[in-house]
Amino acid sequence: MDEIVNALIAEDVAPADVAALPLPESYRGNVVRRDETDMFEGMASADKDPRKSLHLQDVPTPEPAPGEALIAVMASAVNYNTVWSSIFEPLPTFGFLERYGRLSDAARRHDLPYHVLGSDLAGVVLRTGPGVNRWKAGDRVVAHCLSVELESADGHDDTMLDPEQRIWGFETNFGGLAELALVKANQLMPKPEHLTWEEAASPGLVNSTAYRQLVSRNGAGMKQGDNVLIWGAGGGLGSYATQLALAGGANPVCVVSSPEKAEICRAMGADAVIDRNAEGYRFWKDEATQDPREWKRFGKRIRELTDGEDVDIVFEHPGRETFGASVYVARKGGTIVTCASTSGFRHEYDNRYLWMSLKRIIGSHFANYREAWEANRLIAKGRIHPTLSKTYPLEATGQAAYDVHRNLHHGKVGVLALAPRERLGVRDPELRAKHLDAINRFRTRED
Repeated sequence: MDEIVNALIAEDVAPADVAALPLPESYRGNVVRRDETDMFEGMASADKDPRKSLHLQDVPTPEPAPGEALIAVMASAVNYNTVWSSIFEPLPTFGFLERYGRLSDAARRHDLPYHVLGSDLAGVVLRTGPGVNRWKAGDRVVAHCLSVELESADGHDDTMLDPEQRIWGFETNFGGLAELALVKANQLMPKPEHLTWEEAASPGLVNSTAYRQLVSRNGAGMKQGDNVLIWGAGGGLGSYATQLALAGGANPVCVVSSPEKAEICRAMGADAVIDRNAEGYRFWKDEATQDPREWKRFGKRIRELTDGEDVDIVFEHPGRETFGASVYVARKGGTIVTCASTSGFRHEYDNRYLWMSLKRIIGSHFANYREAWEANRLIAKGRIHPTLSKTYPLEATGQAAYDVHRNLHHGKVGVLALAPRERLGVRDPELRAKHLDAINRFRTRED
């Protein structure tokens, strides 16, 4: 592995030299283990500790099958699906791997007693399988996390509708929180060359998710002038939604949980910011009963920030805790678009405010290749910027996941894999210099 690292950090390495690098028989990956899936049984979700379930261990190096590529991972990032996998909620991921393994001989390789997690990466192509023509050894890439088979007609208008659609590193094995990763070639995109490895690795999942959810015709179809309520606007997903709203001429109404996250939103250019903790919003009276009076108070506060207008779009992802309020505060004919449920999967809302006011709820899940490509293009052009706040070594991935689980972070949390230190991988210093302040906006220390 040292030979691979030394070659890849040399900026003048030739593609032929990368193709000639010998592959190791094994590599280090962060895994959960099938025989430990009951380790947190009976515990509350908040008490489950990813540091106990995530293990960095040697695993055999897989060979790329047709249409696949083996990537040397320079850096990766932690997403909520890593947290869910590590605490085995809502169910252990090994069921996903078993079902995938029944699909084909190539898929059977994924059904293992360990699961290498991770749905983001920036790195270098080491090998490609038969039938891969667009990508070559030595290409510097990032990967989106949509894995599809596309053998059904259902996926050929929108690949997210493929019956065999999966999220790489969550519903498949060989994910990005490792020294090597196995992906389908149609997951790859060019690395934005003004960014470091860790910066380039951090936007993939959340930026693409926010793009489909907010901008795409498959999501809310945001337009200029829209008022957009963004929950968790200082976090990994909401921070990209805030940037996309501002870049698209909309007015984000940013909901955050601390003065520090409020300041980050203002630094991104948002004027309307609500610190929900400081203003004391409590949408549930108890575990079983919501409080419509709080919905109304929240709606009034929004209108104070929008010159009396209700929001056109609600960018939903907390789920149970906020969904009733989200349906209530959307304007008549407005849209609530939801992509996750970090506070709980069972949502409750008053349907009178939906049906009688002609509102819509749209489910949105990650992004298709085209949407992910467009989202990455905005990063590469410096229109949208990474929100990386802190980077951990590969050995501390459990701590990184713990921090995300306990909401001790802001923006995105990165993980170095083969990159021996931060700040490597930049090939466009001029574009970087132009946007350096925005690139560093979420960092806990200056560049």
